[in-house]
Formats: sequence, structure tokens, C-alpha cells
Amino acid sequence: MINFIIWIIAGALIGWVASLIMRTNSRQGLIADIIVGIVGAFVGGYLLSPLFNVSTINESNFSIPALLVSLGGAVILLVIFKLFRNIVWFLVILIVALIIYTYFSCWSLASTSAFCTTIRALLFP
Repeated sequence: MINFIIWIIAGALIGWVASLIMRTNSRQGLIADIIVGIVGAFVGGYLLSPLFNVSTINESNFSIPALLVSLGGAVILLVIFKLFRNIVWFLVILIVALIIYTYFSCWSLASTSAFCTTIRALLFP
């Protein structure tokens, strides 16, 4: 039982430090820090443990190298989340721009391509 509590506390600290490093601390609370720390330790276990031959906090190893590997995994996890969030917004903007471009390029009734005919049929059934 005490090992579980130490695991949660270590996960919270690792998630908090990772959020400070990645400057996402203002958007996360305690629960998100715990989740980032523990899931980051899993990521560190898969990606960094084979490189450094060190276990993580998920294997009940609370040494300094294990905490650093878990922190590295948490930072990698936050980098992936930041990248995913930026890519999603980029894709949304790109799709809206393509819809606007298609609308204005097919708006004139003179364009008789099959694509524009299909677009007009979708918009005005």
C-alpha cells in the first residue's frame, strides 16, 4: 500500500516537473500531472529504459536514474501532445481553406467540370 502511495507521489512530481519543462503547467492540474508522470514513466520504460538500462518508477524503482528516465518519458509524452495539438489545428485551418477555395473556384456557373458539378449538387440539391 505504501509503495502505491509513493508511486502516485512520484508520478505527480515527475508530471509537474515535466509540465514546467514543457511550459504546460498553467493548463494542467494535479490529476493531469499524476497521469502525465505515470504514463510518461511507461513511455520512458519503452523508449529510454533499453537505451540506459535503467528501470522506471512503474517497476518500483525510485532511484535518481529511474526518476530521470521517467521524467524523460513524461517530457516525450508532452512533446507528442503539443505536436498533436498543433497538427490538429493546422489540419482544421487547411481543411477550412480548401473548402473556401473550392467554393469560390466552383461558384461560377461557367465551370463545367465534373468536380464542380458534384460540389454544386452537394451544396444545392
